[in-house]
Amino acid sequence: MFNYQKYEKKYYLPPTLSYDWVKKETVEKAPIWCSVDLRDGNQALPIPMNLEEKLEMFQLLVDIGFKEIEVAFPAASDTEFNLLRTLIDNNMIPDDVTIMVITQAREHIIRRTFEAIQGAPKAIVHLYNSTSEAQRRQVFKKTKEEIKQIAVDGAILVKELAEETGGDIYFQYSPESFPGTEVEYALDICNSVLDIWKPIPEHKAIINIPTTVENAMPHIYASQIEYIHKNLSYREAVTLSIHPHNDRGCGVSDAEFGVLAGAERVEGTLFGIGERTGNVDLITLAMNMYSQGYDPELNFSNLDAIRKKYEGLTRTTVHERQPYSGDLVFTAFSGSHQDAISKGMKYRRENKLEKWDVPYIPVDPADLGRNYQTDVIRINSQSGKGGIGYILESNYGIKLPYKMNEEMGYLTKKVSDETNKELSAEEIYLVFIDHYVDYYPSFQVVDYQFNKNGEQKVTLTLLKDNQQIEIHGKGTGSLDAVSNALQEYFGIDYNLEVYEQHSLGKSSLAEASAQIGISHQGRMYWGAGINQDIMKASVQALVAAVNKLEVF
Repeated sequence: MFNYQKYEKKYYLPPTLSYDWVKKETVEKAPIWCSVDLRDGNQALPIPMNLEEKLEMFQLLVDIGFKEIEVAFPAASDTEFNLLRTLIDNNMIPDDVTIMVITQAREHIIRRTFEAIQGAPKAIVHLYNSTSEAQRRQVFKKTKEEIKQIAVDGAILVKELAEETGGDIYFQYSPESFPGTEVEYALDICNSVLDIWKPIPEHKAIINIPTTVENAMPHIYASQIEYIHKNLSYREAVTLSIHPHNDRGCGVSDAEFGVLAGAERVEGTLFGIGERTGNVDLITLAMNMYSQGYDPELNFSNLDAIRKKYEGLTRTTVHERQPYSGDLVFTAFSGSHQDAISKGMKYRRENKLEKWDVPYIPVDPADLGRNYQTDVIRINSQSGKGGIGYILESNYGIKLPYKMNEEMGYLTKKVSDETNKELSAEEIYLVFIDHYVDYYPSFQVVDYQFNKNGEQKVTLTLLKDNQQIEIHGKGTGSLDAVSNALQEYFGIDYNLEVYEQHSLGKSSLAEASAQIGISHQGRMYWGAGINQDIMKASVQALVAAVNKLEVF
């Protein structure tokens, strides 16, 4: 049964509430980013990465710009331990990158962790134990004081081993399962741990507040973080960190609100890959800053390549609608959206705008290595004339008159509807060629000769019913002479209403495109021609349009 009455809220409000974070408009300064892809992300994979894959992932994270990387739970397996030793023994850790290792507050695990980081130039030891009311009662069967003592004992041992090990070692503590923990109790444990470590501003400790299981709205989490931020001991010597998960789908909001509330550091993963519904997606967080005009200090200028490498290493697939990185996030199928985007892109070009401001597209796809021609507008049966015209112009340089573009839109959507599929740019181009350029069901012109003696005269050689026929005409100009010859020979009457031409390239050898619209008995008929010779293109267009008349 779908029984909502079996559930109740499981979060705790801080003893005092303040909403100073609400007064801040947006995240303007990049927090310290810590990638946990190699640990938290990896443990969520059905097939965890092997050593070689982890080393590749580490290098990918370094290339993106992460300065803190949680690389392993070294006591968990030999692969985790060996990753640490490989990185350290082969001097693979850049000078400006700090690795992090995680350990439960258990003696043998802590000792194994310090064995793993022996010789590391710089490292963060991340200590945690679970503090929630449910886990205290159901799992550990311990009192608050007993749970706090686990954290304190772990902190003492971590400090002792760090002094014995030497090197530049930083400490981090997380009250795991924080969302189900009384806020003032979590704060008490964190301050008790800090009393052991006694951090100084020149060598800060990290207090990390995780949404291990997201169970409240983002503003609740922000209020909890603000309370801890304002009441944390040694505050000037502590980096307040957050580690959002995404069980309610609010991981990004938790992170952004948490930073507004006082957090200076965010742990997460690329694409949000993590336990259950995942960790917070650091790409989304960074790109949200970027889209507001602030430097996220991470480089996603080749996001497609990053995604492909990540998918290969983790054997996962990034969803096509994943913010910023999915295949379809910059794509419009809707006709009205396509029309607005097409006009917006044209406006941007014509006005040579520096600032990005295009309807329906929050950031420039080119900034992420995406392609306007293949990513921004794609065509199916829901698309409109604006999008189809944009595809032809951006891919092939073909600019259609408004009414012709409208007719082309209906033709293309019909093809998509009948085939029940999205059409590629090439398929759209072929629809254009088949219906407007290579359209000679009744006759075609195989040759023409002009002779100007006062007025323009033309001799046309037609191919009709597999026979060549020579006809003549005259007019005020070349195209007028061709049109008059066709009307006289076939005994038809139409008006040449629209004639447009343009080059398909910038060189002198570029082909030209001509579009012609003729009216007959209240209806428009369209044709197009493509040729290096603009007159040949124009004759092609006229002949294709005349072939469409319902008189043959």
